Amino acid sequence: MNRLNLLCLGRALPALTILLLSGCSSLSYYTQLAGGQLALLRAREPVTQVIADPQRDPELRDHLIKSQQARKFATQHLHLPDNKSYRLYADIQRPYVVWNVFATGEFSLDPVTHCFPIAGCVAYRGYYDQGAARGEAALQKLDGKDVYVGGVEAYSTLGWFNDPIISSMMKWGDERLATLIFHELAHQRFYVKDDSEFNESYATFVEEEGTRQWRIARGLPADTASSEALRRDQLTQLVLGTRERLKALYAEPLAPELMRQRKAGEFERLRDEYRQLRDSQWNGDKRFDSWVYAPMNNARLLPIGLYDQWVPAFEKLFKQVNGDWPAFFDAVENVGKLPQNQRKAALERLMKSS
Repeated sequence: MNRLNLLCLGRALPALTILLLSGCSSLSYYTQLAGGQLALLRAREPVTQVIADPQRDPELRDHLIKSQQARKFATQHLHLPDNKSYRLYADIQRPYVVWNVFATGEFSLDPVTHCFPIAGCVAYRGYYDQGAARGEAALQKLDGKDVYVGGVEAYSTLGWFNDPIISSMMKWGDERLATLIFHELAHQRFYVKDDSEFNESYATFVEEEGTRQWRIARGLPADTASSEALRRDQLTQLVLGTRERLKALYAEPLAPELMRQRKAGEFERLRDEYRQLRDSQWNGDKRFDSWVYAPMNNARLLPIGLYDQWVPAFEKLFKQVNGDWPAFFDAVENVGKLPQNQRKAALERLMKSS
């Protein structure tokens, strides 16, 4: 599951101003960012207006009604920002709001990073047009990079704009949409520049604990683990194991051709492990086949596990403040404001604490 948490375009500043702020030489890239963001802003309309319109799709209206119940819960019970974000709706008439381009070296798991004036450095570039994303991917491939293009259904500007619920999110179930709202509002509450692992793990914890409490508030069992979620977690563990083996492989002093053979062997091992898991434990469920059997490379593995690394640390932090949300957010900010090496050490201590 990808999430976009960047591209804060400075209150619709002209593209040239954005260019100067960033120091980047690609005017065309920032122009498409500004144009895409402005188009999204223009497409917004109040959710209440959509719900009240009998001419709109009844299923959409019902989905939005339930989303607003979750949005109210986010502010009143989870102490997340009280603003117009996710109280607006935008029909973008395409399956994804942006396409992210990830790239690595041929024998590296380190992403090619891109830096923005507000969001800091991230491991991808986002494009509002699929053709433009594919064009960027082609250029990266010509440069010898491993490249992956992934569509993104959700979108956040970290509170710089009032972010809408987007039509690309409407294929999700009611609870999945609620979890997204909790996740993205957590980013608006606090965000650390240049530390995706911290930001995503923190927001994922808020999403998971918020969903647990949301279910309890509606008289449902607190356990949210579905068979699909459990299988996704198992697949994630296989991918993380593959990444660890590749990391060790790339540290070896091997000739390029032998390295390529060993690299291909690791991807085949991942497919074999997946096939055994699917057929022995999942009753042959093939829902992840299209991802596993697509052409594989380093960049394709990058998004996997990004959201989970420090989640247990934030769970410990939440318990230390006895489940008090304001106190938890204060504690998160205290950790997040530490220098990066101290921040990581603090999270590691939390992971090891009882």
